[in-house]
Amino acid sequence: MANTYTQMYAQIIFSPKGRENLILPSFEERIYQYMTGVVRENGQKLIAINGMPDHLHLFIGFRPNVAIADLVREVKTSTTKFINNNRLLPWRFGWQDGYGCFTYAHSQVDVVAQYVMNQKQHHQRKTFREEYTALLQKFEVAYDERYVFEYYE
Repeated sequence: MANTYTQMYAQIIFSPKGRENLILPSFEERIYQYMTGVVRENGQKLIAINGMPDHLHLFIGFRPNVAIADLVREVKTSTTKFINNNRLLPWRFGWQDGYGCFTYAHSQVDVVAQYVMNQKQHHQRKTFREEYTALLQKFEVAYDERYVFEYYE
């Protein structure tokens, strides 16, 4: 669109069904590369991607031509097919319903990108539940514990 200027950044977090440890080190890099391609094919910019075996973080620079919900659905659907078609696991893979999405200002891009890239170190000190509920509280997102991701400690 002519004369449309935007700067939108969002951190998106989602998890495998049952929040199981299914994003294995043996293929996590392939998944990250595949997701990067899906994000790019949808005209968006992936700034950082990383996670743990039980959840992923994507930090994306958004253009207004795609709804976040549509992009997340495309990433999850495409990646599910990729994992299952390539038989990366001995059983059917799927993502848990829902996701978290938190937006940031341009001045926060470097800090958030570093946060995403340091997930493995970060989770030596903090569980996914602690991390996720802290984000919900920080961004003042009203939530019901019954409908937040399934947690297994």
